[in-house]
Amino acid sequence: MGKRPPIPPDIEHGPPPPARPQFRPPIPVPWVAWLVPLILAANFITFATTMYVNDCPARSDECLLFDVLGRLSFQPIKENMLLGPSIPTLRKLGALERRLVEEGERWRLISCIWLHGGFLHLMANMISLMCIGMRLEQEFGFMRIGALYVISGLGGSLMSCLTDSQGERVSVGASGALFGLLGAMLSELITNWTIYENKCTALMTLVLIIVLNLSVGFLPRVDNSAHFGGFLAGFFLGFVLLLRPQYGYVSPKYIPPGYDMKHKKSKHKCYQHILMYTSLAVLLVGFIAGYTKLLREHTIQSVPLRDFN
Repeated sequence: MGKRPPIPPDIEHGPPPPARPQFRPPIPVPWVAWLVPLILAANFITFATTMYVNDCPARSDECLLFDVLGRLSFQPIKENMLLGPSIPTLRKLGALERRLVEEGERWRLISCIWLHGGFLHLMANMISLMCIGMRLEQEFGFMRIGALYVISGLGGSLMSCLTDSQGERVSVGASGALFGLLGAMLSELITNWTIYENKCTALMTLVLIIVLNLSVGFLPRVDNSAHFGGFLAGFFLGFVLLLRPQYGYVSPKYIPPGYDMKHKKSKHKCYQHILMYTSLAVLLVGFIAGYTKLLREHTIQSVPLRDFN
């Protein structure tokens, strides 16, 4: 008895198709935040240097904490309620004063953001810097946050000078740069709207924080114009520097060979590009116009009034 012939394969259906290659884009690794702690350390070192140069005991017998701090002791409360140096010392080391800027000392637009009017002023700004800046640097890296900090500080200084029509203000502090970080957080939320889940909650929380911080600027001796200028600079810079890929975008370097991507998304949405280029144009025009106006106008000399930002 003969054997049965083997059953031929199912020609109609053919062999099963090969499995599609699987891939998973890597989870983003947070940046190591080192620039913000470095800025914090630089501010403390600058304040200690300011107090050393101030040398209160050489000019007064009423210096605060002289027994503990010696040469670094603070000016009397009647001169500086924030536990810090005198006005002449701040002016000598680079405080912002419109008259001096117009006379050619342009470096004061930057140097003033590293000076503080007192220990209390310094601590308030540095706590804000740690709370805001650390998270931003971990997400976007030191180069973008460093540029954001300095340019926002410059914007705050420029606005402070432009609003000081009488030339009577001596201004110091990093608040303009800090408000720039807040403004950048708001623009980052707007331009990267698609990747957030609780959008309205995040927006309302951030707006509330910004309003509360801006309201502090209406207290006496607080330079709110520097806050507002820094906020505006940071807000527009955020559209330029803090751009993220839209939700669902996958970089080509993470797609395996032979994988057919259906409905592939572009890296950025059209509105993100519009906001970026518009903000860049506004920044350039604003800085050029403000700087030009500052150099062309003249101020009336009067008694200096110290402001903290």
